[in-house]
Amino acid sequence: MQTKGTIKYVDSIQNNFDQVYICYFTRLHRFAKEYVMSDEDAENIVQDVFMMLWEKRRILNVQISLTAYLFSLVKNKCIDHLRRKVVAEEYKQELYMKLSSLEDMNRAFSSDEDIERFITDAINKLPKRCREIFVMSRIEGKKYHEIAEELHISVNTVENQMGFALKRLRIELKEYLPLLLFLTGVVK
Repeated sequence: MQTKGTIKYVDSIQNNFDQVYICYFTRLHRFAKEYVMSDEDAENIVQDVFMMLWEKRRILNVQISLTAYLFSLVKNKCIDHLRRKVVAEEYKQELYMKLSSLEDMNRAFSSDEDIERFITDAINKLPKRCREIFVMSRIEGKKYHEIAEELHISVNTVENQMGFALKRLRIELKEYLPLLLFLTGVVK
């Protein structure tokens, strides 16, 4: 089947796979390397594309430019590869942060007093009114409506201030949060 500017490449791939490979491998490899920046990764990507072509050669129905088709396949494989690398890098960074956090805990928390001091320091960094509401709620155990009555403010204001306090404490204590949650129950 042949139309103007478009050739059906099924026969070409089935009968001349070696020639297609030789003709396109270098160009596809160079193209992939521009994006993945590694000879080995680029080669693996192009090899995967040709492996897929070989495995599907009997059912493949390419009715566009073979060049465009191959480059499109390589482009998509490059995108997949780069996405996996980004996820893997984010995972490595998260693991590194957790490792650092665990190592820091050995130095930061040698006693209950150290834990209490660390939490107190974080609470003391809150704005005055926010800190007051947080202490009344979480340390003194008062209900939101009790705090609102005592401070002559609305329950909604108490809720907003508690939300702000918890958000700030999560940020301030993020490296130590898992241990602090376990040890104290103060930050929820």
